Amino acid sequence: MAGALQLLVVVGNPKAGSRTLDVAREVARQIEVWLASRGVGVEAHTIDLAELSAGLFDWGNGPANAAMDRLKTADLLIVASPVYKATFTGLLKAFLDRVPMEGLGGRPAVPVMVAAAPGHGLAVDAYLRPLLVEIGASCPTRALLLLESQLPEAEERIAKWLETARPVLARALGIGDG
Repeated sequence: MAGALQLLVVVGNPKAGSRTLDVAREVARQIEVWLASRGVGVEAHTIDLAELSAGLFDWGNGPANAAMDRLKTADLLIVASPVYKATFTGLLKAFLDRVPMEGLGGRPAVPVMVAAAPGHGLAVDAYLRPLLVEIGASCPTRALLLLESQLPEAEERIAKWLETARPVLARALGIGDG
C-alpha cells in the first residue's frame, strides 16, 4: 500500500453530529492508534451524511459526488448507522444506492450500528452487512453493535471488539496478522 492507508468513516444518522458519529469516530481512532503502533500511517476522513442530505438525490451534486469519490478510494471503510425502524437509515441507503454493483471492489468495511434495544441486535448482520457485501465490500470482522445504554462505556467496548478484530483486519489490509 503506497502512502498512508485511507480510512473513511461514513455515518448515516439523519442528525448531524450524532452519537452514531461519535461511536464511528471512536472506532476509527482506535484503529488508527493500532495501525500507528504497527508503523502504518493513516489518513482518516469522515462523511456525516446528514450534512449532504437532499444532495444525495441530485446526481450532479458536487459535495455528494466528492463523498462518493472518497468512498471509492478508501482502503478501509467504517459504515455506521443507528438502528432505524429495525434496520439502517434511508439516508445511508440513499448514499450507498449510488455505488454500482461490486463498486467497492473488495474493500474491507466494518459495519457499525447503535441500537436502542437488545432486540435490534441482529440488524447490523441481517441488513447492513449484506448491503455492503452486495456493493462489493468485504466485511472480514464481526460487526459492531452498541446499545444506547452502553454508550458511556463505548471506548472500552470498542477496544474489546478491536482486540478480536485486529488479526482479521491486518490480513484484510495486507499488513500481517495483527
